[in-house]
Amino acid sequence: MAETHENRRKREMGYREQALKMYPWICGRCQREFDHRNLRELTVHHKDHDHDNNPSDGSNWELLCLYCHDNEHQRLEEAYNYGTKNTDGKPVEATFNPFADLAKMMKK
Repeated sequence: MAETHENRRKREMGYREQALKMYPWICGRCQREFDHRNLRELTVHHKDHDHDNNPSDGSNWELLCLYCHDNEHQRLEEAYNYGTKNTDGKPVEATFNPFADLAKMMKK
């Protein structure tokens, strides 16, 4: 078990180091800026949620702060638990419009 954790840590360090060299140290969601003092709070998020998909061009990565990263994974988990996701894992967009017949309702 310890070996598995060590291998995972090494793999993460590899793509994390690459991403930190490639991208500015700014959260991709909230735009918070980071420097050497707080860099540990900046994480690498896999856009497709596949931690083994690490293309060398960084196209599957985005830098997110701890808070935005947790929020992203929470949204995915909620979509999974409540069945509100497409086959690609993205949340289903709302299609119901409660104001679609507003003009007709206002005439009554």
